[in-house]
This record gives sequence, structure tokens and C-alpha cells, in this order.
Amino acid sequence: QVQLVESGGGLVQPGGSLRLSCAASGIIFRNYAMGWYRQAPGKQRELVAAISSGGQTNYADSVKGRFTIARDNALNTVYVQMNSLKPEDTAVYYCNAQRGRSVNFWGQGTQVTVSS
Repeated sequence: QVQLVESGGGLVQPGGSLRLSCAASGIIFRNYAMGWYRQAPGKQRELVAAISSGGQTNYADSVKGRFTIARDNALNTVYVQMNSLKPEDTAVYYCNAQRGRSVNFWGQGTQVTVSS
């Protein structure tokens, strides 16, 4: 059974930082591209950051320079370090594992709220 378990969300003031973690089980983690997506109320889910099985990264323009994605294949975990958070970063953040075009798994999501 595949599980992606996110943690690290919460309430933070503008300008603050959070680190989200996603622990994967039931997959050969090193073979999967991993990503973080987010969905704000009334908006579509969007890609925030992704890291390939080989370690290549890409980011949404809105988070470039503020967010950093990393993976630890020994721990089957992917992280996203989020700095200089803004109110518009408020959303539910989801972890994604993808292999090819047809194999796709999602976590349950973790809420991030940026507010003073």
C-alpha cells in the first residue's frame, strides 16, 4: 500500500519560514519524481516545486528564490523549505509521487496559513 504522509504545516507570520516533509512508503522512492503542489480555496491545484529521480529541480515562478525542494532517498522523504512566506502562499500543500505518465500518488495534504 502506497502512503505519502505530509507534515510540517501550520500558521506562520508573513516573512516567516516553514519546512514541509513528505515520508513515502510502499514505493521504490528513488525511482519516482517527487513534487509539492498546493491548492488555495477557489483555485486549481498548482505545482509549487518538483524534483526528478536524478535530482533536477523546477519551481513555479511565484516561489523561485524563496522555496527549495530536496529529497533524501535513504529516508524516502522529500522536503520543501519555504522562506519569506507571503499571505498568498496560504493553501493546502500536497505531496506527489510520479513515475512515467500513468503512475501517480498523492498525500492527504497539509494546511499552510500565512497570516499576521
